[in-house]
Amino acid sequence: MQPTKLTLALDMMGGDHGPHTTIPAALAAVCEFPELHLILCGDEAILTEQLKLHGVFPHPQLTLHPSTQVVTMADKPAVALRSKRNSSMRVALDLVEKGEVQACVSAGNTGALIAMAHYVLKMLNGIDRPALISTLPSLDSTPVYMLDLGATVNSDADTLFQFAVMGAVMAEEVIGISKPKVALLNMGEEEIKGSDQIKRASMLLSECNDINYIGYIEGNDIFSGKADVVVCDGFVGNVALKTCEGVAKLILRRFETSIKDRVTAQLFGWMIKPFIKSLYQGVNPDHYNGASLIGLRGIVVKSHGNATKDAFLSAIRQAVREVERQVPAKIKDRLEHVLIDKA
Repeated sequence: MQPTKLTLALDMMGGDHGPHTTIPAALAAVCEFPELHLILCGDEAILTEQLKLHGVFPHPQLTLHPSTQVVTMADKPAVALRSKRNSSMRVALDLVEKGEVQACVSAGNTGALIAMAHYVLKMLNGIDRPALISTLPSLDSTPVYMLDLGATVNSDADTLFQFAVMGAVMAEEVIGISKPKVALLNMGEEEIKGSDQIKRASMLLSECNDINYIGYIEGNDIFSGKADVVVCDGFVGNVALKTCEGVAKLILRRFETSIKDRVTAQLFGWMIKPFIKSLYQGVNPDHYNGASLIGLRGIVVKSHGNATKDAFLSAIRQAVREVERQVPAKIKDRLEHVLIDKA
């Protein structure tokens, strides 16, 4: 049975910083969403101590759900799945499966989260493998969805086709784009280029009237706004994402250093400060934190392991949006119309 109010489970112990990040983010979230209730999964003593330090224990929008184990970043997925059934990550996923919460958010071990979510929540009919999807900034100010970002390293043509369908649903339902433009990430725009699975996926998408498929795009066009949804396998997507984040941080640091080194900039800093803040907000990876693990029978949002408070808060916001727009149900409906009928 689904809860009657907006309720999320948080893996409070996951990530590089654990409760030192997740507690402040949870408190910010319940302030931002008065209707939100959070189930905090983790070590009860540690969480209680942290909440008391913030002067908010007990809190009417927060409930502690004890767990005795933690999935570390070094844990292998199979080992975590088998031996850490009472971890904060597993407990949060179990709450989704039981219908006690509508989604869970974790900054923990990505491989373990994917394995546990796949095992606990199961896949939607018509979907073979899950995908990690997230938004990236673009030149026309409309975010771009990109998937897969690392859930499925090797993807055949059918899987890429399924990813495209799910990505289109996310763009339509979460961002509100009508008939989103879907493209396959490739080494060139020409039809003759790319691997066999890319070419076959392109053929499948071209034959699907329900997907607004525009063909191939190259890596330098990910942020151009040519496509609303960029589809690739998990290996390519993860490398591309990490490269983009690194370049964004490099540009910001170089820009800040350049500004500080110039006397004129120091004199007129009050004038250019709003510009710098706007630039930073536009490309700061923290504001795009929160990759959704889609294709499952429940909502799971993965935060960066080294997430700050603001970054983890962004992941919570993403989970709230997906709950409000009933994303798994919308994907299921589209699958019944496109994939199952196609089969």
